[in-house]
Order: sequence, then C-alpha cells, then structure tokens
Amino acid sequence: MAANQSASGSSDSESPSLFDSSSQPAPNSRSFNRSVRVAEKERRKNEAEDPFVLALKFFSDVEAGTPAFGNDNLERNLVLVERVAYSKGLSPEAISVMLEFAMSLRMGTSPCVRVLKCLVPASVVPQEAVVRAMVWLGVCKIPASTQVLFIKWVLTIFDMIDAKDQLRAIYGFIFSFVTEEYLCPFVCHLLYLLTRKESVRHFRVQKLLELQSKLGRQPFLLHLLSLYKVFCPEYVTLSIPSRMKSGFRNHNSPWKSALIAVQRRNGSQIASSASLPSTIKDKTSSRKRKHYHLELPVLCSQVNKQAQTEPSLGRKLVPLVQLSSFTQLLDHMHRIELPAQMGSLLGSSLALQYLDCVQDEFALLRLNFWLGYALHEEFLFCGDGRASNSEEALQFLDKLLSTQHFLQESFSSTEVFLYKFLSVWDGSLLRPQILSLLSNIPVVPSSQIGRLLFEPLMQLFFTSSLFFKCGLIECLNSMLLKWLVWHSVYALEDDLDISLNSHTSVNMTLSGFKDSVMELVHFVGRLASVGLQLEGGHSLLLSFILDFYETGCDTFLKYGLPLIVMFPPGVFFPALLSPDPVSVDRLAYIMYSLPLGGAVICGYF
Repeated sequence: MAANQSASGSSDSESPSLFDSSSQPAPNSRSFNRSVRVAEKERRKNEAEDPFVLALKFFSDVEAGTPAFGNDNLERNLVLVERVAYSKGLSPEAISVMLEFAMSLRMGTSPCVRVLKCLVPASVVPQEAVVRAMVWLGVCKIPASTQVLFIKWVLTIFDMIDAKDQLRAIYGFIFSFVTEEYLCPFVCHLLYLLTRKESVRHFRVQKLLELQSKLGRQPFLLHLLSLYKVFCPEYVTLSIPSRMKSGFRNHNSPWKSALIAVQRRNGSQIASSASLPSTIKDKTSSRKRKHYHLELPVLCSQVNKQAQTEPSLGRKLVPLVQLSSFTQLLDHMHRIELPAQMGSLLGSSLALQYLDCVQDEFALLRLNFWLGYALHEEFLFCGDGRASNSEEALQFLDKLLSTQHFLQESFSSTEVFLYKFLSVWDGSLLRPQILSLLSNIPVVPSSQIGRLLFEPLMQLFFTSSLFFKCGLIECLNSMLLKWLVWHSVYALEDDLDISLNSHTSVNMTLSGFKDSVMELVHFVGRLASVGLQLEGGHSLLLSFILDFYETGCDTFLKYGLPLIVMFPPGVFFPALLSPDPVSVDRLAYIMYSLPLGGAVICGYF
C-alpha cells in the first residue's frame, strides 16, 4: 500500500513538470521572439523616416494634374532621387515608381525628361515596368524627343531587364511605331534585339519594304530585314548586301557614364549593353581612358532567370554557363540558352564549340553585331582620333585571333572593320595582330579587292620600313594559302563554284575565284618588284617574296586549281643574280616545281 502511494505520489509529482515543459515556451525563445519584433518595428520606423522612401512615396501618390512649375516638393524629392541614382543606382521598385511617374505625365511633360535621365539601375530593371511604359507611349501625348529618349533608355539597359517574354508578347505593338519617322531607327534596333522566328510575319516584311521605298535603303531597315531573312527567307526576296556598314548607330546616351560608375562602385556583375566608355570630352584623361568595349563579358545566363521554357516547343532551355564538358554540350545541343552578352562566347572554348557545331545564324548575327560595335568604338571612333596601343587592345585582338583560328574562319564584322581601318592605319599600331587578322579575310571578289585591300596596302608598303614590307608579304602569303585551302575544302563536287565560308550562303564561281587569286598574285608581284628596288635587293625581303611564290607554285599540283603562277621579271632576275646562294637555290627549286618549268625559264630570256 505504501509502495503504491509512493508510486502514485511520484507520478503525480512528475506530471506537472512534463506538462509545463511541453506547453510553455522557454525563456530564451520568448526573448528571441521579442527581439525579432523589436528589430522589425525599428526597421519599419527607419523606412518610414527615410527621406528617399518618402520621396518615392511622393512620386507614387502624386495626383494627375498637379502643377510642376514652382512646386518645391517636386524639386526637393527629385533632387534626392537624382542623388541616390547617380551614387548608388535605383532599386527595381524605385525604377518602377519613377518610370510610371514619368511616362504617365501626371505633372505634365516638364519633369519627364529629367526623371528619365536619372533612371540608373543598381541591379536589374523589372520587365513589367518597361512594358507599362511602352503602353503609355500609345496612350499619352508624349513629345517626340521624350519618346526617343525613352527608347534610347530601353536600348541602353536592355540586357539588365530581368525577362523578355512580356516584351516579346507586345512585339506587334512595338512594331507599330516603325511608321513614326523619328522613332524608326531606334524601334528597329529594339525589334532586332527582340525578334524570334515566331515574330516574323509577311505583313511586317511588307511594311518594312514600304518604308524602304519611302526612306531609301537605310541601314537600320536593312539589318532588321536581314534578320527576318535568316528566319524566313521565303518572306524576304530582297537582295541584302553581304557587307553593310553598322546598321544601328552609337547614339550618345546620357546613362552610359553613370551606369559604369554605379556598376563599378557596387561591384555589379550585371552584363549590360551600356558598358561603354565615358563620353566626357576630357583631354587630360583621354590617354588613360578605360577600354570597356575590349573587356569580354562574363559568360552568364540571362539576368535573374532560371532555366526557362521555350514557348514554341514547350521544352526547358539550359543556360550555356551551366555546362562544363563537351559531353553535356552534346546532350543539350538543341536546348541551349544563349548568354545575355554574346561577347562572352569569345572567352569560352565550350561556347565556341557550340557555335561551330550548331551554325546558329541568329547567334552569329548577335556576335557579329557586338564584335563590330566594339572594334569600331575602340579603333575607329575613339576620342583621341586614333586607336590605342594598350594592353587591353592587345589582349582583345589576341583573343579574337585565337577564336578565328579555332573556327578556321573570320567574322564578317572583322572584315568590315579591317576594310575601314586600313585607310587610317599607320602600319605600326598593333602590327602583328592587324596583319594576322588581315590574313584571315576570305576570298574577295576581283571587282572589289583593289578598292578594299590593294589601294591602302600599297600606300603603306611604299612608305614603311623593311620589316613592315616583310610582314605584309608574309601576311599576303598566308592569305593566299588559306584561300587555296578553302578552295580545296569547300569546292563542290562539280567544281563549278565554291562557298566563301561556312557561315554564309554567298557563292563564287570557279572562274571568279581564279580571278581573285590572280589579282592577289599580280599585286604581290608589283609590290615585290618595286620593293626590291627600294631596298636594294635585300636578302630578307627576297626570302619572304620567295616564300610567297613557293606557295603559288603549288596552286595546280597540290590544291588542284588550274592556274600557273609565274615570277615577274622584277623578282626573277634579282633572285637569279643574288649573291646569296640560298636565294638562288630556292629559285631553282620553285622553277623545277612549276609545270613546264623549262619552258617558263626560257620565257625570261
């Protein structure tokens, strides 16, 4: 009995303690919850007292029709927003509030331009805000200059927009603005960035052709039509020039320098098309200007986006940055999401393998546009009137050369740049890189090769040093060799025509190819004859010239081109009478290698 009472008492004494421990919170837990509530209350109090938050609240709550002239509240809050925008950048929420205020014209048109100019994002730009602003273009009577400024802002921050699906959903609405003459160049540029295959429609092609008949063959129209032709060649029967000047001009944007400063201050890795050098005309700092165009972007997926679904096929896209091996690339070959900045492809061997395997015309168009823009900005349109011989320029050109060697062909944008750059080149600036790029140029039609290549090169050759003459002859020798290799690789079975390269459908007849090769050989013959006279038959120059003719003597036997390359007298006799026995020996070897070599020798005497 006592034992039972003891057990009963023990049980009764333990039960309250168990009940208390399970149902009542511990003292530490209560103090933690209290500290969280206090911290949250303090945070809300600070936000309520933050002048910047109050300024955003003012722009969010201001009623339509409120006068702007003489409004001290507007001026005070706008100055505060501008200070934050130019120092730290605006958050996505702030961008949405200020863009809505500007485009809705709640306080008229006077503050609109000023607000747009201070829209410097700190990280990303909400797509919904851009779409709503686009809709305001068709609702409010916004001045033409302000509409142009808004489209320029969209183009500047395009790669910072967090998604593009809603913008592509209103593609037709954006396209309707091409009929406005003052907006047409900028709208075409925006459409070029947004276009997908499903965006191309026959009526849109017809509208662009009508505009072309009205405005002439404008580059921005031709570039948009060329992209349409890539996706739907049956819609665009217009002949697009194979070499066009840059279709979208580098319009001076008021956000470029501010974006660069904010991104570098914040350490942001956002890839933006606005990563451009400051356009401030400061003579003291022009020598130290940074080459932002020559910095290859980091290979990254589109901003703040996970693997998304392709709407037309209902399959998930895999960002290229997530692939680490060639096997993974093969597994996801047709589900690759291209990076936000196409320039980042140059820094990734895996991306170059994708580019070489898939032959994606749209990716090549984007890459050529970025590359052409960077080359023109840094080497043709730089502020001090000449390209910079900097370490950044050297590394950029070396990376471009390694990319072209990997792909075994050049980019069309590089060719267009070289044709323009040769006319202003002094022959010494980045000479090895420029000559190497020049040697990669594909076959040029004989009707254009003189104007594009021979005229500027001849001026440089006759006014430069012996070492430049030797380097140019070596460059032209490499160019001839690559032309002959391309002929042997890409020649069609019937030997009637060849493709200029694998990334274009432009073909050249065999007779046209022979004409181009002969133009090159005759040009080198003229340079060699005069060069040997100017340099007194220098043995070093003669050695490079004989290298060229050793390549030329193989055109028929080794590369199957029905063509026999002969020495001009201005090269044959200096080599024959040279005091250097090596030159005479090489001349004899070349003459022996030529078909009908004996008959050729007799022709010189």
